[in-house]
Amino acid sequence: MAFTAETLAADDRFLAAILHCADQMLTIYRESPRIASIFAAQQRWLMAHAGFALHYGQPDDGKSGLYSGRFIDFAVRNDIASRNTAAAFMQEMLAYRFLRPVPGPDKRTRYLEPTETAEQHFTRWLVAHLTILDSLDGGERAGKVSADPSAMMAAIQPRIARSIIGSEAVRNPGPTFNLFNWANTGGLVMDYLISRLPEFPRTAERVVVGPLSLREIREQFMISNTHLKRLLTQAANMESVGWTEPSRKGDFWLSGRFILEYWNYQAAKFAIIDAAAEAVLGPAVLDEPQARRVV
Repeated sequence: MAFTAETLAADDRFLAAILHCADQMLTIYRESPRIASIFAAQQRWLMAHAGFALHYGQPDDGKSGLYSGRFIDFAVRNDIASRNTAAAFMQEMLAYRFLRPVPGPDKRTRYLEPTETAEQHFTRWLVAHLTILDSLDGGERAGKVSADPSAMMAAIQPRIARSIIGSEAVRNPGPTFNLFNWANTGGLVMDYLISRLPEFPRTAERVVVGPLSLREIREQFMISNTHLKRLLTQAANMESVGWTEPSRKGDFWLSGRFILEYWNYQAAKFAIIDAAAEAVLGPAVLDEPQARRVV
């Protein structure tokens, strides 16, 4: 049986999975900043999932095919983006060669498909998450997907997209998470801050992560000094982050409330991915009593 969000959120050992996931996203960014920019803010991430799902065909939809009009209508209907933002995203993906034109059933419509580069990186995102789930119960999800990545991606990703787009827990996990994840590059900054966690006692009001170099963050994520300071100032005003000494001196800390928002978001997301994988691959493990060990 697939993990539930409640099971994952209640398991203190899930912290290791969260930290590993943050590290994986940062690794992808360092290797390919342009493709990783899609994961850097929630709106872009949701649009990317929507585009793939429309291309593959959503479960129970009975229709596949990606073109601008259909994508824009889907983004607006599901409150992901405005028409102008969705249209601009499509043009950006074409310019970056993550999308390309292909022949379609209607010659009057310009059909599009993800390029090999885009599909490979999205498959990598999926396999990274499945690998983490496998580490929790000894399953073989990642191996099964890696054995036939194109077919597995086409079968699993639309299920993930449909559930993520319809999930309040994923799209609105809390005010501080939303602050970072809706800001340009904010999602990557948040992943970086969370990756610094040494531990997380659930009763802790704050967790100190050590010195924080704003210069290092700016250079690593190509974010302006003004944008970064504004983001951290807003989070500090919410008492979600701060420094142990005045004037941004001393060690940096994250509030327990902020960490829990991130924790619960990850639990909801991983549960959705696991449910989609189980629907396509079958149960990860057959022996339920052993299925919840953490290695």
